[in-house]
Amino acid sequence: MATRAGGFRRKTRFKLQKNIRDKGKTSLRNYLQTFEVGEKVTLKAEPAIQKGMHFPRFNGKTGVITCKKGTCYEVSIKDGKKEKPLIVHPVHLRG
Repeated sequence: MATRAGGFRRKTRFKLQKNIRDKGKTSLRNYLQTFEVGEKVTLKAEPAIQKGMHFPRFNGKTGVITCKKGTCYEVSIKDGKKEKPLIVHPVHLRG
């Protein structure tokens, strides 16, 4: 049987597309933003930066910050009835 071709960003041509007004360099403010434990955040992938990006299926979901791991944050989201922890860089989070 053949193995499935494709990787992490497969079938995300429109999902990971920037708005025409947001194109260009990413703001340093997004890199250096800080969050507190228990704060609600929205997952919004920044397509220009792959480091610390969550899986595209979770784009637009809202979660709660559980802890900080290095420069990234652990975000707990609900996927169906399950709580799932994601490790996400702050550039992909909106407060």
